Amino acid sequence: MAKITIIAAAGEGNELGKDKDLVWHLPDDFKRFKQLTTGHTIIMGRKTFETFPKLLPNRKHVIITRKKDYQPANTIVVHSLDEALELVNNEEEAFVIGGGEIYELAMEKADCIELTRVHGTFEADTFFPEIDKDKWKLTASEKHSEDERHNYAFTYLTYERSE
Repeated sequence: MAKITIIAAAGEGNELGKDKDLVWHLPDDFKRFKQLTTGHTIIMGRKTFETFPKLLPNRKHVIITRKKDYQPANTIVVHSLDEALELVNNEEEAFVIGGGEIYELAMEKADCIELTRVHGTFEADTFFPEIDKDKWKLTASEKHSEDERHNYAFTYLTYERSE
């Protein structure tokens, strides 16, 4: 059974993005995302996939959509999170990378959350679900200050399922 990890960056009010885009640019967070997900399957909703300029290298892309005739090249298309999770059963770890609806569904099934908490509040139309402190335990935290490459301070937070 694969370890299922949710990976996201969200503002203080759980903001994820607006108009199909992130509302911040954090190069170190992109680097961390790449480091953690490379070599693994990434599971996402169709709208998240459609924000990518191209496929992310060295990752298997699984897209969840209700559209029956949707089939971008070099991807696997499924119609439910359960179907996506069945595909990764024999893998060591797979990552759920968004968006908001998919994160909501994955909260009950995931083993780990890798959250980059961006210190600020943002105008958004997509949000990360609340983390239930009765079900999740914070196991690691690493702060980063704002600097010439990062307009916002942020903290990497790792949560493990505690129930």
